[in-house]
Amino acid sequence: MTEIHPTAVVDKGARLGDRVQIGPYCIVESGVEIGEGTRLESHVTIKTNTTIGKRNIVAQGSVLGGDPQDRKFAGEPTYLVIGDDNAIREYVTIHRASGEGNATTVGDRNYLMAFVHLGHNVTVHDDVTIANSVGVSGHVTIEELVTIGGMTGIHQFVRIGKVAMIGGMSRIVRDVPPFMLVEGLEQTVHDINAVGLRRIGVTQESRLALHKACKLLFKSQLGLSNAIEIVRREVKDCYEMQYLLWFLERLFRGKNGRGDQNTEPHPPPPLQPTSPV
Repeated sequence: MTEIHPTAVVDKGARLGDRVQIGPYCIVESGVEIGEGTRLESHVTIKTNTTIGKRNIVAQGSVLGGDPQDRKFAGEPTYLVIGDDNAIREYVTIHRASGEGNATTVGDRNYLMAFVHLGHNVTVHDDVTIANSVGVSGHVTIEELVTIGGMTGIHQFVRIGKVAMIGGMSRIVRDVPPFMLVEGLEQTVHDINAVGLRRIGVTQESRLALHKACKLLFKSQLGLSNAIEIVRREVKDCYEMQYLLWFLERLFRGKNGRGDQNTEPHPPPPLQPTSPV
């Protein structure tokens, strides 16, 4: 049975699933859809054209689905779509997309800590952890199993590769390669995310191959194109390696180290994963 606190304001045009809980002083506008088992704590605002899946927790003061902070936005219909089993903590803000029919999307089982901001047209995949006070600019893509340390700022159109880990208070202005540890104002790649890779079952053999590739790609004096060719010749092939190289090759089609900016489609390698990544 749905529970709505007497002080909450829920528009008749909102659609609420079974066992939804709406806490004190929440506002839910028309055109909102909330899936079963989702709980809104106090003072949460859900704006129009927002869809929230099942079993999410939205903590105090969060604002979901506000107008995009984009000068080009002219009031066109846009959307925010959030999946299942997410934890959205205190005072998180997530904006709808810019551009008619577009959506900002958040997948499943993500953990967004207090004061996280997701800008317009952002895409967050699954199982992502974003610590307190991280600012994510428009058109950013965060792939699965990424961890982002607190007070990090992320430039528009950046893509953060799967299973990457970003240290707190970093400045991210270029794409972050998958499976790597990155930190600081200069966005330094330190090594592979060994702990994260072990946790998801990537084999020791693949981890060693990624470690060798990391040295060649990010710690040598080689240009990126030359380093990629050497890695292809000298480092053992595996799915993780193919994904890493595909990710880096995208940069040549993009702008300023951001492969999604002004780029043509570049589909990922067809090889099936050999691990749960």
